[in-house]
Amino acid sequence: MPSLVERIVPRFRRLTQSRVRNRQAYLPSVANKRGLEIGGPSEVFRRGFPLGIYPHVEVLDNCDFSRSTVWAEQQEIYTFDPEKKPGKSIFCDGSDLVSVKDDAYDFVLSSHNLEHFANPVKALKEWKRVILPAGALILVLPYYKWTFDHRREPTNVDHMLEDFEHNIGEDDLTHLPEILEKHDLSRDLPAGSVEVFHKRSLDNYANRCLHHHVFDEKNSRELLERTGFKVRSIDLAFPFHLCILASPE
Repeated sequence: MPSLVERIVPRFRRLTQSRVRNRQAYLPSVANKRGLEIGGPSEVFRRGFPLGIYPHVEVLDNCDFSRSTVWAEQQEIYTFDPEKKPGKSIFCDGSDLVSVKDDAYDFVLSSHNLEHFANPVKALKEWKRVILPAGALILVLPYYKWTFDHRREPTNVDHMLEDFEHNIGEDDLTHLPEILEKHDLSRDLPAGSVEVFHKRSLDNYANRCLHHHVFDEKNSRELLERTGFKVRSIDLAFPFHLCILASPE
């Protein structure tokens, strides 16, 4: 039986996060449909949280770059909701879904994940490839003003497109000097001291903790539109969620 703390903490986290006002617009894209999540499971999609779409999904698989990450220990089956049939786990970089066929899924989910890609355009193009033409991308990003990235500026979209043209790999540390200078450790207590954070950042290819890129409503919309998506909704939800519903053009 869960302890008192284990029961209270999830409830407290639900109460301190606001629901997406336009949530109903997202549901038809996932209801009774087959999807792929990148780097799940994600709290924002759970029952009672800002988007709460897991209960509406028919089948959901998951892709993660490793079986063991800072955020989760993955199994061969993917349990995203205790009341839903598990999906399967795929282990590879989310920007290189080599085992997934074109048009394999009705939708792709990604929460607080794209900012961890050194080459986000490559990831988005790959996600678009595996989504059916009439499908959807539901993307949640950290709204930079409300996070430890608030001292940085939103990443220029031309820069991200140039990274794609140059085939930048996930071992890239181009943004590390800026991150080390401007990362607000007072808002990221798990990162530890300046020295601990620096050491972890140098090993980013193994842990994937860095936020290479910083997003707001403007550059996220532009990035999606320039990678072949049509943005249907952008919503902000407390405490730090930028939620986007998009479809392949």
